[in-house]
Amino acid sequence: MRRVPTCAPGFLALALLVCACAAPAGLPRGRWVDLTHGFGPDTIYWPTSGDFELTVLSAERTPAGYWYAANRFCTAEHGGTHVDAPIHFAAGRLTVDRLPLDRLSGPACVVDVAAACAANRDDRVTAGDLQAWEARHGCLPAGAIVLLRTGFGHLWPDRALYLGTARRGAEGVAELRFPGLHPDAARWLVRERDIAAIGIDTASIDFGRSTLYESHVILNEADIPVFENVAALDELPERGAWVIALPMKIEGGSGGPVRIAALVPD
Repeated sequence: MRRVPTCAPGFLALALLVCACAAPAGLPRGRWVDLTHGFGPDTIYWPTSGDFELTVLSAERTPAGYWYAANRFCTAEHGGTHVDAPIHFAAGRLTVDRLPLDRLSGPACVVDVAAACAANRDDRVTAGDLQAWEARHGCLPAGAIVLLRTGFGHLWPDRALYLGTARRGAEGVAELRFPGLHPDAARWLVRERDIAAIGIDTASIDFGRSTLYESHVILNEADIPVFENVAALDELPERGAWVIALPMKIEGGSGGPVRIAALVPD
């Protein structure tokens, strides 16, 4: 059973109303926004991972007269727009194929920290940033998908600008510079709220200079999946949209490519 956040009564009522009204039963009129970067030769991966590979197996008209196209692809689980399943940083937790669908869809709560991140590549979203969102919009509703808008999505697919380095391997990891979520904020979300998932428009929920990946550990130990390299967050309102994020169902997987879309009601 989901925990009801302890918010002021007015905030709680608003949050429950938003959650009830946004539910996709009888989809409201609106526009769909694709929050997914395409997979191809420019897709950004962690410096120690390989690139996306697509091999054309067939692209021709057959002797029988019909056209037949088929490809084979190879990719790391964690690259491009993808999900970190809880087992990624927490032993014994959910693998990607076992993620409940109610953790992959829900009301979007977009926390805009782009101004702070533009001034500081090492910025980390704090509990204060999340509480400031609540002061404007009400308590984060149970089952919310929190999306952190750092503004770094605009730097895709320039690897050097997006990651802070174009180098590969361990040397590249040591030079990573991009914003993330502060571990104290991750801890606050786990203890005080009941979110379904969290996403960010950078390569990791932990900021680039992290060496302990504390936010990953805190969230994954609570069975909270993480979406990374999310696209087009500037096209969403801070509240009111509904998100659906469906990953590849890789048996035993620690993550995988995900197609994320948001419905923004009229």
